[in-house]
Amino acid sequence: MRTSWSRHPALITAASLAFVAGCSGSSDDSGGDSSASEKKGSSSPVPVVASTNVYGDIAQQIGAGKVKVTSVISDPDQDPHSYEANTQNQLALSKAEVVIENGGGYDDFIDRMLKSGDNASPELINAVKVSGKKAPAGEELNEHVWYDFPTVGKLADRIAAALSKADPDHASTFTKNAKAFKAKLKPLEAKEGKIKTDHGGEDVAITEPVPLYLTEASGLKNKTPDDFSEAIEEGDDVSPKTLQSTLSLFTGKKVKALVYNDQTSGPQTEKVEQAAKKAGTPVVPVTETLPKGKDYIAWMTANVDALSGALAK
Repeated sequence: MRTSWSRHPALITAASLAFVAGCSGSSDDSGGDSSASEKKGSSSPVPVVASTNVYGDIAQQIGAGKVKVTSVISDPDQDPHSYEANTQNQLALSKAEVVIENGGGYDDFIDRMLKSGDNASPELINAVKVSGKKAPAGEELNEHVWYDFPTVGKLADRIAAALSKADPDHASTFTKNAKAFKAKLKPLEAKEGKIKTDHGGEDVAITEPVPLYLTEASGLKNKTPDDFSEAIEEGDDVSPKTLQSTLSLFTGKKVKALVYNDQTSGPQTEKVEQAAKKAGTPVVPVTETLPKGKDYIAWMTANVDALSGALAK
């Protein structure tokens, strides 16, 4: 796993950690109200901690007014791979009844904090485990499972079950909200199916594996050299030969679109983006955390629509 994002300093200052600790998901809480993390009483909300605001938002939609969600990471410049715990996060986790992590090596800081803390009883939800996905033989697992809509549907049910265990009195509400959330995923899967019908088998390029579940479900083929996307994800330099092979995808007009992780720009990915634009290849930006002002469904709808629009050009 990469150790830092190219936009972000390799060594994170205490001040920046404090800032991120104070952030939460797009529609949950500020993470700074200590009363929010108190163990739930008969009428108090279930305290939930999510590793990123993606999972925080999903938990908020399912829990509605019956949960108090703290999302550890919502700053788009903060890399879950390299995040280090601080006391404010530790305090929230110590009081959480439900904890949601991505897993797969993406947000190991959650496991480290739980092991070093004094909360032995939270219901821990690991999205990768919920997905049931396994790494292909000889390859690493693509851990970015929140771009896989069937997995997110399974996750919604798992969150509803965990919240129901913590607050049985409102179990029917959680189940109903999970069902409503999953219904909103169906149009997204239908949009992927339409892309597959219209553009199945067409070639695209990526900068990192982040959007691969989306592109694969849409029937698209990733033509990016593995050495390029793997090096970018790990934060390593790309060899000149591999970079040239990647750039040739655009100069030779071999791909219909570039799906670009907008949160990890650097000199080599910027060269790829520039080559795509120069060749007239549409660039579809994606991110790993929720953009400000959007919930999960609105965010993914924009992503799928942007991909569809790019392929139609």
